[in-house]
Amino acid sequence: MGRHVKDMVISDIQSRIGDAKDFIVVDCSKMDAISANRWRLGLRKVQIKALTVKNSIAANALKKKGIEGLDTILAGPSTLLWGAGDVVALSKAVTNYAKEIPKLEIKGGSVEGQTLNAAAVDSLSKSAGRVETIGQIAGLMLAPGRQLAGCLQSSGGQLAGQLKTLSEKEISE
Repeated sequence: MGRHVKDMVISDIQSRIGDAKDFIVVDCSKMDAISANRWRLGLRKVQIKALTVKNSIAANALKKKGIEGLDTILAGPSTLLWGAGDVVALSKAVTNYAKEIPKLEIKGGSVEGQTLNAAAVDSLSKSAGRVETIGQIAGLMLAPGRQLAGCLQSSGGQLAGQLKTLSEKEISE
C-alpha cells in the first residue's frame, strides 16, 4: 500500500472515530460469519461502532488524534469498539457479548489515555455508569436539604399540634 493510500485510510479512520476518546479492543477473528454478523448488528442497536483495520494504520490514526494507550493492545487480530454514550456502557455491552459469544476475546482498552487490560475492562463494566453516577451525586447533594425540611416539618408539626390543643382547651373552658 502506497503512502498516499495509507494517508487516505488514516484520514478515513479519523473521520469515523470523530471525537471518541475511549476504546475497547477485541479479537473477533475466531467467530464464524453468522455470529459475527449478529454481533455487529447487536452493536449497531446499542450505538457501538466497530472497526477492524490493520494495527499499524489504526495506531497511526489514533496517535494523530491524540489518543494514547492502545499501542500495546493493538497486536494480532484487533477490532476497535467505541460509542454507547460512555465507556462504562461500552464495557458493559462488550463484556455481555463476550459472555454470550465464547469466541469473542476482549484484549483491553483505553480510557482517557490509560491502558486497560481485559480484567480492567471487566471490572469497569461492573461500575456505575454516567447516568447512575449523576443520580448518586444529585441524591447526595439533596440529602442535607431533605433532612432539614424533615426536621422543620416534624418540629413545626409538633408545635402546631400543641397550639391546637391549647386553643381547644381554652375554647372548651
